[in-house]
Amino acid sequence: MMKRAVFARELGTPIVMHDYLTGGFTANTALAHYCRDNGLLLHIHRAMHAVIDRQKNHGMHFRVLAKALRMSGGDHIHSGTVVGKLEGERDITLGFVDLLRDDVIEQDRSRGIYFTQDWVSLPGVLPVASGGIHVWHMPALTEIFGDDSVLQFGGGTLGHPWGNAPGAVANRVSLEACVKARNEGRDLARKR
Repeated sequence: MMKRAVFARELGTPIVMHDYLTGGFTANTALAHYCRDNGLLLHIHRAMHAVIDRQKNHGMHFRVLAKALRMSGGDHIHSGTVVGKLEGERDITLGFVDLLRDDVIEQDRSRGIYFTQDWVSLPGVLPVASGGIHVWHMPALTEIFGDDSVLQFGGGTLGHPWGNAPGAVANRVSLEACVKARNEGRDLARKR
């Protein structure tokens, strides 16, 4: 893992990806320190999380895994979207998104936050919305994630009927239109 990170740095790659659950927290922390010391971004994948966090009887909620990641280190992580194919319960998703990126999180049981948490100087982790999202989800995505997030469109860009470049343009125009509408006080996510 570390040899690959060194190789990525030597190639001039700006970002590396690591799966913190299958790789382990200790390995992730070592990689996070290396990346931070060497100017690399660390994108965190969460493969296998469903085996852990979707088991109601003996599982562990993703909020706990999100906190562990924040302590271990990383720059951004796939967080689910509330919309698209990685749907999750809206308030609960917003709760762990706040745990990932905000400095102080107030108690809010409706979001699964059972006590106020002050992360002091521990860096935040940006949520990455991905998985089946496309331009029609943009009003909801900008409302849910705000400005401090990464919106990752794969098939939502590549599946555009006119090709990849028009798909990318459509995503960007949609994002800018939604942000402009929000800044002007219009709620596109609620309009039908």
